[in-house]
Amino acid sequence: MPPLSILDLAFVPQGATPADALHNSLDLAQHAERWGYRRFWLAEHHNMVGIASAATSVVIGYIAGGTQTIRVGAGGIMLPNHAPMVIAEQFGTLESLYPGRIDLGLGRAPGTDQLTVRALRRSSTGADTFPQDVTELQAYFEPVLARQAVQAVPGGGLRVPIWILGSSLFGAQLAAALGLPYAFASHFAPGALIPALQTYREGFRPSEQLERSYAVAGVNVFAAETDAEARRLFTSAQQQFTNLFRGRPGKLQPPLNDIDTYWNPIEKEQASAMLSCSFVGSRETVRVGLTEFVERTGVDELIVVSAIYEHSARLRSYEILSELM
Repeated sequence: MPPLSILDLAFVPQGATPADALHNSLDLAQHAERWGYRRFWLAEHHNMVGIASAATSVVIGYIAGGTQTIRVGAGGIMLPNHAPMVIAEQFGTLESLYPGRIDLGLGRAPGTDQLTVRALRRSSTGADTFPQDVTELQAYFEPVLARQAVQAVPGGGLRVPIWILGSSLFGAQLAAALGLPYAFASHFAPGALIPALQTYREGFRPSEQLERSYAVAGVNVFAAETDAEARRLFTSAQQQFTNLFRGRPGKLQPPLNDIDTYWNPIEKEQASAMLSCSFVGSRETVRVGLTEFVERTGVDELIVVSAIYEHSARLRSYEILSELM
Protein backbone atom coordinates (compact mmCIF):
# COMPACT_ATOMS: atom_id res chain seq x y z
CA MET A 1 0.00 0.00 0.00
CA PRO A 2 1.42 3.42 -0.92
CA PRO A 3 1.35 6.31 1.55
CA LEU A 4 -2.12 7.46 2.57
CA SER A 5 -3.25 11.04 3.04
CA ILE A 6 -6.52 12.79 3.80
CA LEU A 7 -8.53 15.36 1.87
CA ASP A 8 -10.93 16.86 4.38
CA LEU A 9 -13.71 19.04 2.97
CA ALA A 10 -14.73 20.11 6.50
CA PHE A 11 -18.22 18.73 5.90
CA VAL A 12 -20.95 20.37 7.96
CA PRO A 13 -23.43 17.65 9.04
CA GLN A 14 -27.14 18.35 9.46
CA GLY A 15 -27.75 19.83 12.90
CA ALA A 16 -24.18 21.14 13.19
CA THR A 17 -22.42 24.45 12.51
CA PRO A 18 -19.28 25.37 10.57
CA ALA A 19 -17.54 25.78 13.92
CA ASP A 20 -18.40 22.16 14.77
CA ALA A 21 -17.04 21.04 11.39
CA LEU A 22 -13.75 22.90 11.84
CA HIS A 23 -13.25 21.53 15.35
CA ASN A 24 -13.89 18.04 13.98
CA SER A 25 -11.32 18.66 11.23
CA LEU A 26 -8.65 19.48 13.79
CA ASP A 27 -9.55 16.41 15.83
CA LEU A 28 -9.33 14.25 12.70
CA ALA A 29 -5.94 15.75 11.79
CA GLN A 30 -4.57 15.04 15.26
CA HIS A 31 -5.72 11.42 15.04
CA ALA A 32 -4.39 11.12 11.47
CA GLU A 33 -0.98 12.31 12.64
CA ARG A 34 -0.85 9.57 15.28
CA TRP A 35 -2.07 6.95 12.78
CA GLY A 36 0.67 7.72 10.27
CA TYR A 37 -1.09 9.58 7.47
CA ARG A 38 1.33 11.61 5.36
CA ARG A 39 -0.61 14.82 4.70
CA PHE A 40 -3.90 16.53 5.53
CA TRP A 41 -5.36 18.74 2.83
CA LEU A 42 -8.31 21.13 2.77
CA ALA A 43 -10.17 22.49 -0.25
CA GLU A 44 -11.53 25.87 -1.28
CA HIS A 45 -15.28 25.93 -1.96
CA HIS A 46 -17.53 28.99 -1.76
CA ASN A 47 -21.25 29.51 -1.16
CA MET A 48 -21.73 25.91 0.01
CA VAL A 49 -23.47 25.52 3.36
CA GLY A 50 -22.15 21.98 3.75
CA ILE A 51 -18.43 22.85 3.49
CA ALA A 52 -16.64 25.00 6.08
CA SER A 53 -13.21 25.43 4.45
CA ALA A 54 -13.84 28.45 2.20
CA ALA A 55 -11.08 30.47 3.91
CA THR A 56 -8.67 27.66 3.13
CA SER A 57 -5.37 29.23 4.15
CA VAL A 58 -6.90 30.27 7.50
CA VAL A 59 -8.08 26.71 8.16
CA ILE A 60 -4.68 25.32 7.15
CA GLY A 61 -3.09 27.54 9.78
CA TYR A 62 -5.58 26.30 12.37
CA ILE A 63 -4.84 22.66 11.54
CA ALA A 64 -1.07 23.13 11.34
CA GLY A 65 -1.08 24.97 14.66
CA GLY A 66 -2.84 22.06 16.33
CA THR A 67 -0.54 19.34 14.96
CA GLN A 68 3.18 18.68 15.07
CA THR A 69 4.46 16.58 12.16
CA ILE A 70 1.81 15.85 9.54
CA ARG A 71 2.02 17.90 6.33
CA VAL A 72 -0.90 20.30 5.95
CA GLY A 73 -1.97 21.98 2.75
CA ALA A 74 -4.47 22.94 0.12
CA GLY A 75 -6.17 20.43 -2.09
CA GLY A 76 -6.63 22.97 -3.37
CA ILE A 77 -6.56 26.69 -3.71
CA MET A 78 -8.68 27.69 -6.71
CA LEU A 79 -6.16 30.04 -8.28
CA PRO A 80 -8.58 31.85 -10.65
CA ASN A 81 -10.18 33.35 -7.52
CA HIS A 82 -6.97 35.02 -6.36
CA ALA A 83 -4.05 37.17 -7.36
CA PRO A 84 -0.94 34.92 -7.34
CA MET A 85 0.94 37.33 -5.10
CA VAL A 86 -1.75 37.11 -2.40
CA ILE A 87 -1.50 33.32 -2.37
CA ALA A 88 2.31 33.57 -2.25
CA GLU A 89 2.05 35.83 0.80
CA GLN A 90 -0.49 33.56 2.53
CA PHE A 91 1.47 30.38 1.96
CA GLY A 92 4.78 32.10 2.60
CA THR A 93 3.34 33.04 5.98
CA LEU A 94 2.19 29.48 6.62
CA GLU A 95 5.58 28.09 5.61
CA SER A 96 7.32 30.60 7.90
CA LEU A 97 5.16 29.53 10.84
CA TYR A 98 5.21 25.78 10.12
CA PRO A 99 8.41 25.19 8.13
CA GLY A 100 8.66 22.04 6.06
CA ARG A 101 5.02 21.07 6.57
CA ILE A 102 3.02 23.14 4.05
CA ASP A 103 1.75 21.99 0.61
CA LEU A 104 0.11 24.23 -1.98
CA GLY A 105 -2.18 22.40 -4.38
CA LEU A 106 -3.65 24.55 -7.16
CA GLY A 107 -6.88 24.08 -9.04
CA ARG A 108 -8.12 25.69 -12.23
CA ALA A 109 -11.85 25.69 -11.46
CA PRO A 110 -13.44 28.45 -9.36
CA GLY A 111 -14.92 25.99 -6.86
CA THR A 112 -18.31 27.68 -6.98
CA ASP A 113 -21.03 29.07 -9.24
CA GLN A 114 -20.78 32.07 -11.57
CA LEU A 115 -22.75 34.43 -9.30
CA THR A 116 -20.30 33.71 -6.50
CA VAL A 117 -17.34 34.18 -8.84
CA ARG A 118 -18.59 37.73 -9.41
CA ALA A 119 -19.04 38.20 -5.66
CA LEU A 120 -15.38 37.19 -5.27
CA ARG A 121 -14.52 40.11 -7.60
CA ARG A 122 -12.79 37.83 -10.06
CA SER A 123 -13.34 37.33 -13.77
CA SER A 124 -15.13 34.22 -14.99
CA THR A 125 -12.32 33.89 -17.57
CA GLY A 126 -9.63 33.54 -14.89
CA ALA A 127 -9.11 29.88 -15.75
CA ASP A 128 -7.75 30.94 -19.14
CA THR A 129 -4.60 32.35 -17.54
CA PHE A 130 -4.08 29.47 -15.10
CA PRO A 131 -0.69 28.32 -16.51
CA GLN A 132 0.69 31.88 -16.43
CA ASP A 133 -0.67 32.40 -12.91
CA VAL A 134 1.00 29.19 -11.72
CA THR A 135 4.40 30.25 -13.07
CA GLU A 136 3.97 33.74 -11.59
CA LEU A 137 3.21 32.17 -8.21
CA GLN A 138 6.26 29.92 -8.50
CA ALA A 139 8.44 32.95 -9.13
CA TYR A 140 7.34 34.59 -5.87
CA PHE A 141 8.78 31.60 -3.97
CA GLU A 142 12.17 31.86 -5.68
CA PRO A 143 15.08 33.67 -3.99
CA VAL A 144 14.61 37.42 -4.26
CA LEU A 145 16.77 39.04 -6.93
CA ALA A 146 18.71 42.27 -6.53
CA ARG A 147 16.50 45.26 -7.38
CA GLN A 148 13.41 43.06 -7.62
CA ALA A 149 10.56 45.56 -7.55
CA VAL A 150 7.79 43.27 -6.24
CA GLN A 151 8.26 40.43 -3.81
CA ALA A 152 6.11 38.30 -1.52
CA VAL A 153 6.95 38.92 2.13
CA PRO A 154 7.07 36.31 3.51
CA GLY A 155 7.41 34.06 0.50
CA GLY A 156 10.60 34.87 -1.37
CA GLY A 157 13.10 32.01 -1.17
CA LEU A 158 10.78 29.65 0.69
CA ARG A 159 9.94 27.42 -2.30
CA VAL A 160 6.68 26.07 -0.92
CA PRO A 161 5.95 22.77 -2.75
CA ILE A 162 3.37 23.39 -5.48
CA TRP A 163 1.03 20.69 -6.79
CA ILE A 164 -1.30 20.74 -9.78
CA LEU A 165 -4.78 19.34 -9.18
CA GLY A 166 -7.07 18.26 -11.96
CA SER A 167 -9.88 16.12 -13.31
CA SER A 168 -8.97 16.30 -17.00
CA LEU A 169 -5.98 16.07 -19.31
CA PHE A 170 -5.29 19.81 -19.04
CA GLY A 171 -3.95 19.61 -15.49
CA ALA A 172 -1.96 16.48 -16.33
CA GLN A 173 -0.27 18.24 -19.26
CA LEU A 174 0.53 21.33 -17.19
CA ALA A 175 1.92 19.36 -14.24
CA ALA A 176 4.09 17.35 -16.63
CA ALA A 177 5.38 20.42 -18.45
CA LEU A 178 6.27 22.21 -15.20
CA GLY A 179 7.70 19.14 -13.49
CA LEU A 180 5.25 19.28 -10.60
CA PRO A 181 3.46 16.58 -8.61
CA TYR A 182 -0.06 15.86 -9.84
CA ALA A 183 -3.22 14.95 -7.91
CA PHE A 184 -6.23 13.67 -9.84
CA ALA A 185 -9.75 14.20 -8.47
CA SER A 186 -10.95 10.66 -9.06
CA HIS A 187 -13.00 10.83 -5.85
CA PHE A 188 -15.68 12.72 -7.80
CA ALA A 189 -14.54 12.77 -11.47
CA PRO A 190 -13.04 9.35 -12.23
CA GLY A 191 -13.71 9.26 -15.96
CA ALA A 192 -10.34 10.53 -17.23
CA LEU A 193 -8.15 9.04 -14.48
CA ILE A 194 -6.17 6.52 -16.54
CA PRO A 195 -5.57 8.76 -19.60
CA ALA A 196 -4.60 11.66 -17.32
CA LEU A 197 -2.06 9.56 -15.46
CA GLN A 198 -0.62 8.31 -18.73
CA THR A 199 -0.42 11.85 -20.14
CA TYR A 200 1.31 13.09 -17.00
CA ARG A 201 3.88 10.31 -16.85
CA GLU A 202 4.72 10.35 -20.55
CA GLY A 203 5.12 14.13 -20.69
CA PHE A 204 6.87 14.70 -17.37
CA ARG A 205 9.95 16.93 -17.42
CA PRO A 206 12.17 16.96 -14.31
CA SER A 207 12.33 20.26 -12.44
CA GLU A 208 14.10 21.74 -9.44
CA GLN A 209 11.15 20.67 -7.31
CA LEU A 210 10.75 17.14 -8.63
CA GLU A 211 13.10 14.72 -10.41
CA ARG A 212 10.51 12.09 -11.36
CA SER A 213 6.76 12.06 -11.80
CA TYR A 214 4.66 11.75 -8.65
CA ALA A 215 0.95 11.03 -9.05
CA VAL A 216 -1.75 10.98 -6.39
CA ALA A 217 -5.34 9.80 -6.82
CA GLY A 218 -8.32 10.83 -4.75
CA VAL A 219 -10.53 8.00 -3.51
CA ASN A 220 -13.55 7.70 -1.24
CA VAL A 221 -13.24 5.23 1.62
CA PHE A 222 -15.99 4.13 3.99
CA ALA A 223 -14.64 1.48 6.33
CA ALA A 224 -16.44 -0.15 9.25
CA GLU A 225 -16.48 -3.41 11.17
CA THR A 226 -18.84 -4.98 8.61
CA ASP A 227 -19.64 -4.48 4.95
CA ALA A 228 -23.25 -3.72 5.83
CA GLU A 229 -22.37 -0.93 8.25
CA ALA A 230 -19.92 0.60 5.78
CA ARG A 231 -22.57 0.58 3.04
CA ARG A 232 -24.91 2.38 5.43
CA LEU A 233 -22.29 5.07 6.12
CA PHE A 234 -21.79 5.47 2.36
CA THR A 235 -25.41 6.55 1.90
CA SER A 236 -24.57 10.03 3.24
CA ALA A 237 -22.24 10.59 0.28
CA GLN A 238 -24.77 9.08 -2.10
CA GLN A 239 -27.40 11.52 -0.85
CA GLN A 240 -24.92 14.37 -1.15
CA PHE A 241 -24.26 13.71 -4.85
CA THR A 242 -27.95 13.14 -5.54
CA ASN A 243 -28.70 16.54 -4.02
CA LEU A 244 -26.11 18.15 -6.30
CA PHE A 245 -27.93 16.74 -9.34
CA ARG A 246 -31.19 18.08 -7.94
CA GLY A 247 -29.66 21.54 -7.60
CA ARG A 248 -30.11 21.45 -3.83
CA PRO A 249 -26.68 21.08 -2.23
CA GLY A 250 -26.79 21.24 1.53
CA LYS A 251 -25.37 19.87 4.74
CA LEU A 252 -24.23 16.27 5.02
CA GLN A 253 -27.26 14.11 5.80
CA PRO A 254 -27.55 11.15 8.19
CA PRO A 255 -27.13 7.68 6.67
CA LEU A 256 -30.11 5.70 5.42
CA ASN A 257 -30.90 2.03 5.76
CA ASP A 258 -32.02 1.87 2.12
CA ILE A 259 -30.60 4.44 -0.33
CA ASP A 260 -33.02 3.28 -3.04
CA THR A 261 -35.81 5.04 -1.16
CA TYR A 262 -33.97 8.33 -1.77
CA TRP A 263 -32.90 8.43 -5.41
CA ASN A 264 -34.47 7.50 -8.72
CA PRO A 265 -32.76 5.22 -11.29
CA ILE A 266 -31.26 8.13 -13.28
CA GLU A 267 -29.90 9.80 -10.13
CA LYS A 268 -28.50 6.45 -9.00
CA GLU A 269 -26.68 6.01 -12.29
CA GLN A 270 -25.25 9.55 -12.24
CA ALA A 271 -24.13 9.46 -8.60
CA SER A 272 -22.72 5.95 -8.87
CA ALA A 273 -20.63 6.97 -11.89
CA MET A 274 -19.13 9.93 -10.02
CA LEU A 275 -18.51 7.79 -6.94
CA SER A 276 -17.05 4.80 -8.79
CA CYS A 277 -13.65 5.26 -7.10
CA SER A 278 -15.17 4.44 -3.72
CA PHE A 279 -14.12 1.58 -1.47
CA VAL A 280 -16.80 0.58 0.96
CA GLY A 281 -16.74 -2.27 3.44
CA SER A 282 -14.89 -4.04 6.20
CA ARG A 283 -11.13 -3.90 6.61
CA GLU A 284 -10.57 -6.82 4.24
CA THR A 285 -13.04 -5.58 1.62
CA VAL A 286 -11.38 -2.16 1.55
CA ARG A 287 -7.91 -3.71 1.45
CA VAL A 288 -8.72 -5.85 -1.56
CA GLY A 289 -10.36 -2.95 -3.42
CA LEU A 290 -7.58 -0.46 -2.78
CA THR A 291 -4.87 -2.99 -3.64
CA GLU A 292 -6.48 -3.63 -7.02
CA PHE A 293 -6.87 0.12 -7.62
CA VAL A 294 -3.19 0.80 -6.85
CA GLU A 295 -2.06 -2.07 -9.07
CA ARG A 296 -4.26 -0.79 -11.92
CA THR A 297 -3.22 2.86 -11.68
CA GLY A 298 0.33 2.69 -10.28
CA VAL A 299 -0.26 5.83 -8.21
CA ASP A 300 2.42 6.90 -5.76
CA GLU A 301 -0.02 7.98 -3.05
CA LEU A 302 -3.73 7.86 -2.21
CA ILE A 303 -5.60 10.82 -0.77
CA VAL A 304 -8.79 9.77 0.94
CA VAL A 305 -12.15 11.51 1.29
CA SER A 306 -14.71 10.14 3.75
CA ALA A 307 -18.02 12.03 3.83
CA ILE A 308 -19.27 10.26 6.95
CA TYR A 309 -22.03 11.89 8.97
CA GLU A 310 -21.01 10.93 12.51
CA HIS A 311 -17.59 12.15 13.56
CA SER A 312 -16.87 9.06 15.65
CA ALA A 313 -17.68 6.80 12.69
CA ARG A 314 -15.44 8.90 10.44
CA LEU A 315 -12.56 8.57 12.90
CA ARG A 316 -13.09 4.82 13.06
CA SER A 317 -13.09 4.55 9.25
CA TYR A 318 -9.75 6.33 9.00
CA GLU A 319 -8.35 4.26 11.87
CA ILE A 320 -9.30 1.01 10.11
CA LEU A 321 -7.76 2.31 6.90
CA SER A 322 -4.53 3.30 8.67
CA GLU A 323 -4.04 -0.32 9.73
CA LEU A 324 -3.52 -1.20 6.06
CA MET A 325 -0.45 1.06 5.74
